[in-house]
Amino acid sequence: MKLRILKSAVTNPWFNLATEDWIFNTLDPDSHTLFLWRNSETVVIGRSQNPWVECKIDKMEADAVYLARRQSGGGAVFHDLGNTNFTFLSPKDDYDQDANFTIIINALKKLGIEADLSGRNDMQVGDKKISGSAFKHAADRSFHHGTLLVNANMQKLGEYLNPHPLKLKAKGIKSVRARVANLVEFNRDIDHETLSEAIIEAFCEYYRDKDYGDTTPVEELDEATLAKEPSLNKYYEQMADWNWRFGKTPEFTHHIETRFDWGIIDLHLDVKQAVIRDVVIFSDALNVELIDLLKDTLTGIKYDKHEINAKLAELGKAHAELAEQIEDFGEWLASEMEG
Repeated sequence: MKLRILKSAVTNPWFNLATEDWIFNTLDPDSHTLFLWRNSETVVIGRSQNPWVECKIDKMEADAVYLARRQSGGGAVFHDLGNTNFTFLSPKDDYDQDANFTIIINALKKLGIEADLSGRNDMQVGDKKISGSAFKHAADRSFHHGTLLVNANMQKLGEYLNPHPLKLKAKGIKSVRARVANLVEFNRDIDHETLSEAIIEAFCEYYRDKDYGDTTPVEELDEATLAKEPSLNKYYEQMADWNWRFGKTPEFTHHIETRFDWGIIDLHLDVKQAVIRDVVIFSDALNVELIDLLKDTLTGIKYDKHEINAKLAELGKAHAELAEQIEDFGEWLASEMEG
């Protein structure tokens, strides 16, 4: 049995999530592996979530915030450079969840912070949550990943996420926010580098006591690693692909209506794998041709504001006499897709 320590020098979330998948699916399960990483501003959604429901896609695009879809389930979370993420991989028969938490708690102790385990998934300092975790198991390996709030921007969460109204009601957002704290509140000098060093030290110390040897070299991962590891590159391409981030959205229907000077539009879009498969428009507009053209133009294209705008612009050029109504319709649809 050996130890392995990986640290990402990259803050691109598609690279880091791809590295997690590569670790879980490809690395030797007969080693205890630690992976440390952090992401630039990113909304990470669960495998079965709808990005248009969960996120403010337009605001994210305008602010150069990444959208990433992970392989596992769960809800949407916001990452920035103030989050330090840790991943443990162990052989299934030697997996010890408590050991992983002990390593993190020991690392924080080195930085003068007394943390405890809270429930099965979280760590806290006093009554403030500073970390959450998730777990994954396969036939021969077990996986534990989590986030530590170092100096995360708590306000940004609300700027890019659209919490489902039922979730909002059930959780009571104010109390949830009040319970969360950054580690800098307990040690002003803590940052990603000092925390990473403390975790690496605690990881080596824990396993040294179990006769794994004194030290393990830290492997720095960067973009060049993609070229050396074809399977990692394959995972990266999947994570970055529009079809993974948007196209894997479960089937949904978008139903919206409005009134223009020229008539009422009641629009139903059936969307499957992020492509508009069926369009139904109820309208009292006098121009039936306009309604048919809108239906034909939208059917079969990506549920993507830029593609919809481009197709409607083409339609407006081809039918100059209807350009004004098409422009009205396009502006309205784009604003509704922004949420």
